[in-house]
Amino acid sequence: MSAETVAHPIRSTAVGPTGPDIRTQLETVIGLARDLAGQFTLDPLLHRILLHALHLLRCESGSICTVDEAAATYRKEVDLGVGCHSGQTFPLSEGVTGQIVVARGPVVFRSYSEVPKGHLAGREHERIHAVVGVPIMWKGDIIGSCVVFSEDPERLFTDSDVRLLELFASHAAIAIMNATLHMTATERAREAAVMAERERVYRDVHDTVARALGDVLLRLDAVERSGAERSHDIIRAKRAARDALTETRRTVLGLAPSGLDTDALIDAIRLELTWAESAAGLKADLTIVGVRQPMPATVGYQLFRIVKEALTNVVEHARASRMRVGIVYSQAKITMLIEDDGCGFDLQAVQPQPGGPSFRGLGLQGLVARAHHVGGEVHIESTPGWGTHLRVEMPLAENPQSIRQGGDRWRVLVAHERPIVRAGLVRMLATAEPEIQVVGEITRPDEAVDACALLRPNVLLADLDGSAIDGVRLSSYIRSSSPDVAVVLLVGSFDDVDVQDAARNGAAAFVSRDAEATELTRAVVAAARRDAFMTTLPTVTDPHDDNSRPRLTPREREVRRLVEQGLQDKQIARELSISIKTVEKHVGSILRKTGAANRTTLARESSRRRD
Repeated sequence: MSAETVAHPIRSTAVGPTGPDIRTQLETVIGLARDLAGQFTLDPLLHRILLHALHLLRCESGSICTVDEAAATYRKEVDLGVGCHSGQTFPLSEGVTGQIVVARGPVVFRSYSEVPKGHLAGREHERIHAVVGVPIMWKGDIIGSCVVFSEDPERLFTDSDVRLLELFASHAAIAIMNATLHMTATERAREAAVMAERERVYRDVHDTVARALGDVLLRLDAVERSGAERSHDIIRAKRAARDALTETRRTVLGLAPSGLDTDALIDAIRLELTWAESAAGLKADLTIVGVRQPMPATVGYQLFRIVKEALTNVVEHARASRMRVGIVYSQAKITMLIEDDGCGFDLQAVQPQPGGPSFRGLGLQGLVARAHHVGGEVHIESTPGWGTHLRVEMPLAENPQSIRQGGDRWRVLVAHERPIVRAGLVRMLATAEPEIQVVGEITRPDEAVDACALLRPNVLLADLDGSAIDGVRLSSYIRSSSPDVAVVLLVGSFDDVDVQDAARNGAAAFVSRDAEATELTRAVVAAARRDAFMTTLPTVTDPHDDNSRPRLTPREREVRRLVEQGLQDKQIARELSISIKTVEKHVGSILRKTGAANRTTLARESSRRRD
């Protein structure tokens, strides 16, 4: 059959079912337009377009292809009901699509057997009868094809069928071009990111050289102050200078430090803290909270560079005697906190002025730029004479969206031993109340004291019955260490005697484990605002009123006296002729009733009473 024979649809009257009514067509077109809005993934869109076309034409089989006329090939993108050739490429000299390109318009075949070099064989070839195909056009070029097959031997495709299929082809053209333009934009964004990274390399050079040269100067100053022969200090200064040269070369080449990969981030940070201790003579502590999560190499690298820059600033400028670094892992992000007790600085003074240089602010600007590069955030608090607090939040995702702004939202720390419960609590809080921000998740409630000190949440959400530490003791510990943090506890029954004890020890609110999301978030917000929220809990006395606390039993008073004298459980057991296990129970009861966080606190309160 010649190209002229198939270039135009065969005009005939449809046999069998009539075509769809106008209302059905309109509803389908509106649905397609809705599908196309903001969608850039090609396969699902083409699949939906083809499904709608088959539905309106009352057929079961079809395909959509993309065409590359320059390469004289076409690719099956979607195949429904026949062939299963999706993803395969064919020459334009074959199949219905090849005939569409030759005709530069729609083609109709009475039978699939008329298609030159068709790809269907065997039973599929026998059950397919009439065929209609239309080009997918964009600005006069054929970029694809839409083909529909009929299994009805009496069916003939009409002009109205062709026009309807052309409507679907126009939607397919939009989908294909949207996907193409999105890919182009993504590639350009990647190129822009590469250029931005090149600019950041200069900041890397600044970070590395400034830190290393500061180390060299500190070593040489030590030699100068001693006034004596200090060959070991000179050797260390030379080693620091040599390391600076090596790291500078590495940075210019765009490489991460040689000793760092994703799994070694913690070890690398420990090495940096060791350097800070030796360089500035300060005491540095590292605290890790939560379950370690894998992270993209880019996030790990940028986080490491931020730590290096922050430690460099502390060593060179802060004149601190102590600093603390905290790492908090949660499900979706990692939070890094760096605190020092140094001289601090005025944030306004280091902001870049329009048209003017900002030499001291260069390190801070580079630090913020690194975090923003991977979708993270940096929060800096500093007061002259009182030190600096730095919080960095990084997403644990390859293509992260920006982390939501903290603003004035209530900050909540979730502590639960069961991952599925913890994840459920986080989701309930996030979806039910936009004003709540989950700042961290921890597996072990006994890590809550350190986590609260690092993250400074408004509310700690935990369970009354923890295996490592129960809610009664947890409430007491948090009240002693972080009095600004409100504790909300999940309980199985409000009649539990531990509920009263936890309330006396500082718990702000109690929520049933069967509560809905609305009740949970209401309790959390009420606790954060310091509103009363005890749900159905009976009257609870003031936890800070010593007279309201339950009295100790005579045996507990004996145990308390020995604890205050500094005796250990084994010694107390021998002194009172009771078992060690019994002593442990008495000590736990004493701590709950007195609200003391631990033995040391108990002894301190005793000393104050004697004074």
